[in-house]
Amino acid sequence: MGKSIVSTNRKAYHEFQIIEILEAGLELLGSEVKSLREGKASLKESYIKIRKGQAWMVGVHISAYSHTGFSGHEPLRDRRLLLHKNEIYKINQKLSEKGLTALPLKLYFNKQGWLKVEIGLAKGKKLYDKRDTKKRRDIERDIQREMKKTL
Repeated sequence: MGKSIVSTNRKAYHEFQIIEILEAGLELLGSEVKSLREGKASLKESYIKIRKGQAWMVGVHISAYSHTGFSGHEPLRDRRLLLHKNEIYKINQKLSEKGLTALPLKLYFNKQGWLKVEIGLAKGKKLYDKRDTKKRRDIERDIQREMKKTL
């Protein structure tokens, strides 16, 4: 079965250089889990914040479940991440460094059916870094195209 990816933060890979990747669980309501199983989530403009010794995911939009009544969930509420204290401490230490931020990169269901979030500790890219990345990607694409032609 493997991973079943619900949502990916593609903008994070473009805007930031990912230094380290961690995995965490999420504290969710039932209607949120059902909505995620339908694939209705967006990680744009989201980030991880440490408040009072707990990690929170801010700005993630999980749409309302299609078959729920009037008592659904709030789409943009802050959601608590399930991490050990030493992991939260480690993230908080990294965030105190200049220029680092924590971002959710992927939401997915693992083999056991649990929803997980992939967290990336990232540093912002400069404009010339983005240009280099785009140029490198274009060159690799051209090489692959030429390799296909020769086969």
